[in-house]
Amino acid sequence: MRCTGRSARYKRARRRRNRIVCIMTIFLILLCFGATSLYLQYNSKKDEHLAVEYESSHYNKVLFRGDLYSADLCVAAGDVSMENAPDTNTLKAAALFDVDEKGTDFAYKIHEKMYPASLTKLMTALVTFDSGMDLSETVTVSSNADSGRFAVDEQVCGIKEGDQLSLESLLYGLLVYSGNDNAVAIAEHVGGSVDKFAEMMNAKAQEIMATHSHFINPNGLHNENHYTTAYDMYLIFNKCIKNDKFMEIIQADSYEANVKRADGSNTTIKWEPTSHYALGEAKLPKSGKIIGGKTGTTLSAGNCLILLDESDSGKPFISIVMGAETKELLYQDMTALIEGISDDK
Repeated sequence: MRCTGRSARYKRARRRRNRIVCIMTIFLILLCFGATSLYLQYNSKKDEHLAVEYESSHYNKVLFRGDLYSADLCVAAGDVSMENAPDTNTLKAAALFDVDEKGTDFAYKIHEKMYPASLTKLMTALVTFDSGMDLSETVTVSSNADSGRFAVDEQVCGIKEGDQLSLESLLYGLLVYSGNDNAVAIAEHVGGSVDKFAEMMNAKAQEIMATHSHFINPNGLHNENHYTTAYDMYLIFNKCIKNDKFMEIIQADSYEANVKRADGSNTTIKWEPTSHYALGEAKLPKSGKIIGGKTGTTLSAGNCLILLDESDSGKPFISIVMGAETKELLYQDMTALIEGISDDK
């Protein structure tokens, strides 16, 4: 009996001890839970305070209240119709942008992938102008830029290895006569190499939101990975026309470059515009005025043209046609766009 009583007391004591341990365990769990909740609540308020403090010191500044980049641009999510517009059955991509009103008067497939051909040279010019280089700098033509390295159907300005001429002269040949050789000479001088210059071109495209473009070379000779859209070309051209030297170049009737040959002799090379409007090979629009622009043609890209125009009252417009099957269609469609310019807004 004594052993049985002692065993019962032992069991009761163990049960009490187990209850105490359970109670303490529950208490500790609740304590930890409460402490964690307080910690999270404190830090949440702290983060909220820091966020409010940051917003107060940064988001109230002019940068935040300023206009969005696109507020200064013509935009269009899709096609925009226009009375007397070009026949879309023959169009690949085209647009008419009202520069002052920031409006899109006409748009057709402006966000579709296109090959730019020599319209590429607008980006080459933009990168060069924005590089801050002195345009009076002398450039020595490398073997890569020698006009003899290009195919007979690829437009060249006629510069030769060892020639020396100014960066400004190269830009005239690039934009007026669309020289593929000049493009390479510029790229090597500004970027150090064609590949590094292409990186600069792509960085500039991202900077100006031409995000559907990718450039491999400075002249637009065909490459599957060298592409753009009509809208991106508008963005590039729109930046170019803000540069006074660019505007001077695209309005030139011709240009004579002074070149020092590798043998020390001096010569001049004359370059004339490639636009059929400028050459008198296409009839000028019945209304509006053409200021200047850039042509581009390859088998894969078709025939391309982008222009800065003016209405009869002097309002600026940008017109673009890309991928036309023939030169005749290119200028027919461009004329329809320009004649569609209206001051009535």
